Amino acid sequence: MGIVNKDELVRGVAERSGLDNGQAKKAVEATLEEITKQISGGNEVRLTGFGKFSAVHRAAREGRNPRTGESMQIAAKSVPKFNPGAELKKAVQ
Repeated sequence: MGIVNKDELVRGVAERSGLDNGQAKKAVEATLEEITKQISGGNEVRLTGFGKFSAVHRAAREGRNPRTGESMQIAAKSVPKFNPGAELKKAVQ
């Protein structure tokens, strides 16, 4: 077990799809860019069996500075979220 980086992912896509590395890299990058574009635009991306990508709004809240212990206000923001699908969960078990 280990960490798979983007280049290794591209090689795996190329091998499984029959594309050359350049084409696979373009396909992987285009997919990631489109997912990013859609969730940053407020849409969900659902890949049946794999999972759902979305953006979730986090409300403003009070927190503490870990160095000083002083109270501070943490601004509201949206963060990306991924919910795995049933097939992905089953494959990982």
